[in-house]
Amino acid sequence: MTNNKIGRLTLPSEANFYDETIEMIEKLGADALRDSDGTYLPDDIKDIEGVDIYTNFFPTRGHNEFAKTVPFEMSRFYLISDFVTATEEFTEIDFLRDYYKDQIRADYDYDPKQWWDVYDRTTGNKVETSLWEVDRDRNIVKIQTEPFHIYTVNFLAYGIWDPVQMYNHITNNWGDEVAHHIPFDVRYEKSSKFVEDNLEKWLKENPKTDVVRFTTFFYQFSLIFNKDGLEKYVDWFGYQNSISPEAMIAFEKEYGYKLESEDFVDQGYYNSPYRIPTKEFMDYIDFQQRFVSQKAKRLVDLVHKYNKKAIMFLGDHWIGTEPYGKYFKNIGLDGVVGSVGDGATLRIIADIDVPFTEGRFLPYFFPDEFYEGNDPSIEAKDNWVKARRALLRSPLDRIGYGGYLSLAYKFPKFIDYIAKVSDEFREIYEISSKAKPYKALKVAILNSWGSLRTWGAYVVAHGKKFKLAYSYSGMMEALAGMDMDVCFISFDDVKNGIDPSIDVIINAGDAYTSFSGGENFLDEKIVAHLRKFVYDGGGLIGIGEPSAYLANGRFFQLADVFGLDMEKGFSQGYDRYFTQEVKDHFITEDLTAYDYGELKANIYATDENTQILKYENDQVYLATKDYGKGRSFYAMGLPYSLENTRLLKRAIHFVAHKEDDLKKYYADDLRLEVTAYPDLKKYCVINNSTGHVKSTVYDGSGVAHQVDLDGGELIYCKE
Repeated sequence: MTNNKIGRLTLPSEANFYDETIEMIEKLGADALRDSDGTYLPDDIKDIEGVDIYTNFFPTRGHNEFAKTVPFEMSRFYLISDFVTATEEFTEIDFLRDYYKDQIRADYDYDPKQWWDVYDRTTGNKVETSLWEVDRDRNIVKIQTEPFHIYTVNFLAYGIWDPVQMYNHITNNWGDEVAHHIPFDVRYEKSSKFVEDNLEKWLKENPKTDVVRFTTFFYQFSLIFNKDGLEKYVDWFGYQNSISPEAMIAFEKEYGYKLESEDFVDQGYYNSPYRIPTKEFMDYIDFQQRFVSQKAKRLVDLVHKYNKKAIMFLGDHWIGTEPYGKYFKNIGLDGVVGSVGDGATLRIIADIDVPFTEGRFLPYFFPDEFYEGNDPSIEAKDNWVKARRALLRSPLDRIGYGGYLSLAYKFPKFIDYIAKVSDEFREIYEISSKAKPYKALKVAILNSWGSLRTWGAYVVAHGKKFKLAYSYSGMMEALAGMDMDVCFISFDDVKNGIDPSIDVIINAGDAYTSFSGGENFLDEKIVAHLRKFVYDGGGLIGIGEPSAYLANGRFFQLADVFGLDMEKGFSQGYDRYFTQEVKDHFITEDLTAYDYGELKANIYATDENTQILKYENDQVYLATKDYGKGRSFYAMGLPYSLENTRLLKRAIHFVAHKEDDLKKYYADDLRLEVTAYPDLKKYCVINNSTGHVKSTVYDGSGVAHQVDLDGGELIYCKE
């Protein structure tokens, strides 16, 4: 086995699997072993020479013996009841009705009259506490109501079963023999002390552990189950599981104002990333991130005290550790590992500023994928090809897998494929670690979150497709592997002045969401700065409902820049004369099939200078316009596809007036992509399809030559 066939790979293992583990290490070239949820590594596996041992450590779960002694310190949620229509003078609300009884329990330890709220959702007003009472025996709130008004209860609840262990428990049918993990909150004194004392005790008892893999620290992302044990609400960025009266009291002392239950319940939206964040919620995020970073640093320092490395899993209990937040670096981690669902999720991990990054590839070795008759290599191929584009742009330091190795071992075709993936990854790392890839232009994604959600925009649940998100997340996926320098900016950044190094700004999202921007476009400085940016030669791309807010006679507040607006029913008396489609245009030169995603009805051209690139069903799908020295481009949606990726690349070059630079490190066939390393005088061509491709490829000087690639193949060329 040659050196480039060894290392940078972490595999899971488990008890009673020693010989097979040795076989897999040799076949795949692994240099690290890890345990997974539901498994442990026995001493014989920990004693295998030449591999590092990763061991999961759960600071606030899996310690039931302690948790049972501090029931008051269990984790908490602020939750909302069902919306109930009152038909009489008094109405009862069973606020726990649709929650899973093994996960959620009402918290009566804090006085409901002080910490709970009842809302009349018809008026939007809080109901006076004198007008409602709690029946604790029945878990009922009885309210004096206005008939045919709608009411809800914001209630404080204990989370009595860790949501991720619950998910794994249900998925793997662990049954009664595996205890439910009881989570607890380090905001409280006994839990805070236990976490540190227990870690030090554990470190002394685990001398054979080389890398402590925190999974993760203290607060689980929002994951709440319904009465049937199915997901009710999920938000990968959600802070619902980090809330406690203790935190709220500390917040008030520091910030000088009191948070209310509604600041978290948010009418039942729970401050979804699609909601434009309030000042109160942003203050709370900042407050919790500082607290978590300080507490996490104490744990990391303990790990270093025992001469071990500390890494964290980007998921599960990761709230407060956002790696693009202001305080993450203070934690002092040696690395971050995260699950790679696609190219954009890979970039979330790979772009983090830590000593090393590691991606856990799919599929996870669980029985929902590894069962008789299924071929898990299909998902593995899809996962690798999607992620590889991004990997070439921003390399991880390591890759790995998780779950039960004994399951994967039964699928030799799958093992053969991930052996190929491991070798290809090591080859990519060897080259990409020596030089930075070529970047044609600088592109900024503009939304309400800015850099805090770097590569995390449009996420609902990590790596999954959602109906009202995929039309925009496809743009992120396309950019993840494109030869662009991508940054993320907020409306405050724009208000303070646009970075002159930016070539193109993209604003994409549904109206009134945090990603489109909503009321931010009523700020005269923001719209003026954006107009000036384009007028002076910059490029602006809008997808979906950019700059949308119904005011001042327009829905698109930058209708003048885009040359487009959306009919909302108020201006139907105006005739629409600009409907002629431009048949030949630089942007659509390669377009064979445009997937617009979810329909945005009634987009129309406002300006005779608007060039309509696609017009169907009496509305505009694609358009561009010159504006001063600059240009704009509009697309109705941009789900991820090879065609849409090429469309976006051409649009970026066009609005930046860089058409002549398009065919540098470029392939004519859109199934191929090129990543170049000019300092090495080398470039890589990848086939993102399963089919055989012959194509013309251009080097950095625009010199053409022919390539011939099998499905999924990667080749390197010298300049």
